[in-house]
Amino acid sequence: MPTTERVLSDPIRTAIQAYYPRYPNRRAVLLPALHVVHEHLGHVPQQAVVEIAEMLELAPADVLDTLSFYGFFKQVEPMGRLRVWVCRSISCAACGGEDLLEYLCRRLGIRPGETTADGRVTLEFAECLGACEHAPAMLAGDTLYKKLTKEKIDDFLASLPS
Repeated sequence: MPTTERVLSDPIRTAIQAYYPRYPNRRAVLLPALHVVHEHLGHVPQQAVVEIAEMLELAPADVLDTLSFYGFFKQVEPMGRLRVWVCRSISCAACGGEDLLEYLCRRLGIRPGETTADGRVTLEFAECLGACEHAPAMLAGDTLYKKLTKEKIDDFLASLPS
């Protein structure tokens, strides 16, 4: 029987185990564990699901249920070095957000859910960023871009490291 190579390194396992004393049981560590793996690997591959399940004494199906419920986690391929979310809420849409998303797609040469060929940017759409008073909005990493325009998108793209 072929052996599957471990994908959770010792530092990842240690980071997950650091949550054990903070929660009442291992099941409660599931969401933090998914965040740790996603942060380190850029996605949560299938083998990581199996390894997380083993660590937390859960069935892999339980891990997969939680993983697939949240749109934040990528499962198939690593995301780019910067993850960009463009809001599609009613407020942002009313202020031209969908046109700006299309503009950004054209400029990056990708569609939402894809990563640029150079691995710099993964583009996503968000149902709501909670910034309706600043519509249209875009979240790039930890930076919220408010009252987004094509010019602000151009400035943002020019500021990206190569």
